[in-house]
Amino acid sequence: MKVKYLMQAIEKQEAKLKLPVIRMEIDYELMNLYDAMQAEDKTGIIKAKQRLSELRHQLIEITEDEDE
Repeated sequence: MKVKYLMQAIEKQEAKLKLPVIRMEIDYELMNLYDAMQAEDKTGIIKAKQRLSELRHQLIEITEDEDE
């Protein structure tokens, strides 16, 4: 049982370390979305929105784990 709690603690710590990386990726994708919108690149817009959605889900998962 103690190993299980130790593994959960390690996973939470690793998730916290990923937060700044995810936030940088979100900023980058927002920049890509802006550029695609300026160029009226519909494919680029769709790709940026999909990636932003994925990153949003990752961010939600990590922050929900912190609240527990």
